[in-house]
Amino acid sequence: MRGFRSGSSDSAGTVITSSSKATTMGKPRHRQQLVLTLLFGLWFPCCLTQTTPPSRTNLGPTPSSSPQTERLKVRLAGYPRKHNEGRIELFYKGEWGTICDDDFSTANANVLCRQMGFVSATGWTHSAKYGKGQGKIWLDNVLCNGGEKSIEFCKSRGWGNSDCTHDEDAGVVCKDERIPGFVDSNVIDTQVDESKVEEVRLRPVVVTAKKKLPITEGVVEVKHKDGWAQICDLGWTIKNTRVVCGMLGFPHERKVNKNFYKLKKQAAEKVSSPKAGGRKSSIAKDKPSSPGKRLYLERQKNFFLIHSVGCTGTEVHLAACPMEFSKPNATWPCTGGMPAVVNCMPGPLFTQNSSLKKKIKVSSNVRLKGGARMGEGRVEVLKDSEWGTVCDDRWNLQSASVVCRELGFGSAKEALTGARMGQGMGPIHMNEVKCLGNEKSVWSCPFKNITAEDCKHVEDAAVRCNTPYMGLENSIRITGGRTRHEGRVEVLSSDSNGTETWGLICGENWTTKEAMVACRQLGLGYANQGLQETWYWDSSNVTEMVMSGVKCTGNEMALSQCQHHKTVNCQRAAAKFAAGVICSETASDLVLNASLVQQTVYIEDRPLHMLYCAAEENCLSKSAAKANWPYGHRRLLRFSSEIHNIGRADFKPKAGRHSWVWHACHGHYHSMDIFTHYDLLNANGTKVAEGHKASFCLEDTDCQEGVSKRYECANFGDQGITVGCWDLYRHDIDCQWIDITDVKPGNYILQVVINPNNEVAESDFTNNAMKCNCKYDGHRIWLHNCHIGDALSEEAERRFEKYPGQLNNKIS
Repeated sequence: MRGFRSGSSDSAGTVITSSSKATTMGKPRHRQQLVLTLLFGLWFPCCLTQTTPPSRTNLGPTPSSSPQTERLKVRLAGYPRKHNEGRIELFYKGEWGTICDDDFSTANANVLCRQMGFVSATGWTHSAKYGKGQGKIWLDNVLCNGGEKSIEFCKSRGWGNSDCTHDEDAGVVCKDERIPGFVDSNVIDTQVDESKVEEVRLRPVVVTAKKKLPITEGVVEVKHKDGWAQICDLGWTIKNTRVVCGMLGFPHERKVNKNFYKLKKQAAEKVSSPKAGGRKSSIAKDKPSSPGKRLYLERQKNFFLIHSVGCTGTEVHLAACPMEFSKPNATWPCTGGMPAVVNCMPGPLFTQNSSLKKKIKVSSNVRLKGGARMGEGRVEVLKDSEWGTVCDDRWNLQSASVVCRELGFGSAKEALTGARMGQGMGPIHMNEVKCLGNEKSVWSCPFKNITAEDCKHVEDAAVRCNTPYMGLENSIRITGGRTRHEGRVEVLSSDSNGTETWGLICGENWTTKEAMVACRQLGLGYANQGLQETWYWDSSNVTEMVMSGVKCTGNEMALSQCQHHKTVNCQRAAAKFAAGVICSETASDLVLNASLVQQTVYIEDRPLHMLYCAAEENCLSKSAAKANWPYGHRRLLRFSSEIHNIGRADFKPKAGRHSWVWHACHGHYHSMDIFTHYDLLNANGTKVAEGHKASFCLEDTDCQEGVSKRYECANFGDQGITVGCWDLYRHDIDCQWIDITDVKPGNYILQVVINPNNEVAESDFTNNAMKCNCKYDGHRIWLHNCHIGDALSEEAERRFEKYPGQLNNKIS
């Protein structure tokens, strides 16, 4: 059948928790830990109560230990290694340690690999192949049967009982295939003393600053017991400020007007003196001054938890900096000083001042692709006018932070390996990037050029950057759904009196792009579907439509940034027609193999008597209806299409098989009416010929090494394209063409667009189009410069559009 197919009680400021501090991702952790990371990795708004430390999961007693209070963490470490191999390290009783190789086995390796989200182990290593570890050797003589859910359930000599040295550290090599549905990736914590700094926030002092987000200037405070404590500014440097700003999502730091804060300090001391009726407390609390006062005057003494900090400026978390804590019995630990204050400069995406926004420049030769949230994605760099990826060898937080800062974000929260943000296409421009962390661009860092044997796209590096807290999620919610990832969209709006209420969005013209923005604003990842009707979900007491005509590009941070009607205009205003979303942490990403199109193009004059089925499917130009059937022929521009899924979820038709349409002539089902558009355009972009391809048979034609096929069309099977696989539409099947019978000789642009109506959600729609320069002389056809829509620099794309010239391509 394949051959027939067609077509925070105090005035809290921005908060960051240690559980969200910078981490290197590349190996998986348990689902519970991911939930904690997501919860406490967010910055809390000024209006919320202060944050609390994360809760822990009690696993109960294990064969190797007394009862634990938190789930065991596992990571891969050492060098040299790939993202799926390395020295095994376990985090137990607040300390990382290794496993001795005595009695180690493949069964042990299998348990450990599965614990990190890989399907299995392909081998294990002994004698510290990946280098000697440090600290404890936690386990020795480990004996697993292979079926345990965690290494802690295997037999051993017990925790910390070993006669080994680090020369005997064990390692594993995991099969580079993820467990389906295992969304936790192996998060490796930065090795800092968590007891030093649990949370950090920026507390604004000026009244007006408390009302604006993001908060860019204020007193640096760290969580201490049930309150917040300050840091003495004696010896405080701009390098310390850089680290704090980076943690809070800001790329740059600015000088602080200390005279302003000294005046504030003197006023505060006057107000808090006994004559002024002040009262003392060991922990600073924030209380507003009288309405006429410009400043919030502190009525309590400051509590200086930290006496001094000595950052180098390249750290990704304040806890990683050398610091001296104040002595408990010190009467005044900051004599002559005051609380440390920082002033940060936000990136252009988070700048409210339009004139300042124009002055702030971000890199034009580095970008992030494939991320669900702002400030995350696969790292791509521009070289010789072509975008390419970065190999993950030696990829770390310092290099990732350089990328984040040059793009207008803060320091890196996570550095990811193993194409965790999807695989790129095209060249790999960098390998073994070794940044110090103070470079202005990743291009200023030492790196190696790539050879074909060095890296594959399964090793593409990615980042998650710290971003400023904007409070956008406070103005949107979803209700009525079966899970927290789906429901009817409700947004916060204000009436003419300034009263805030929740309201619905009109479902008319609500598409996947609008749903993408809603899911991003909610912090729930990508949009799986955008729904125009939600009558089948539980209703709420919110029934008024407050927004209509929403039209987004898909890149906005909030729905309020999208176009929409000034006055609500909704034809179907009942609550059952309100817009809804189904969000997902992962999404597919389809990309066409541009070089294959260029290699396989040719012209065929096909007799009409062989085109009846194609005519039924509207695969010919309109003039074909006037032809003298069955005599004569049609001139067809034919080529092969190889469509790759480089995302993180399988691509599946939007419609279930119950609604697929049977096409008797070709004897197959159509699962998508339009899967691709084929267009021939002239120099001004006008279509001179077009075609389309219905998707009746989405299947895995072939896959990367180590990836198994899941979809095939035979016997009415499930349709789709697996991650890491591709679907090939050969040049010789029906409707795999453009009818150019009526096209005159000349220069044109061939354009192919996959999933043109965005029916199926993808992580990136900008790479769905492919373009080629095309020359047709009336008898022969040439294609050159075939490329994916986002593969070239803006300048190179302009040159392409201006001059669709000819090169000496051979006709296949």
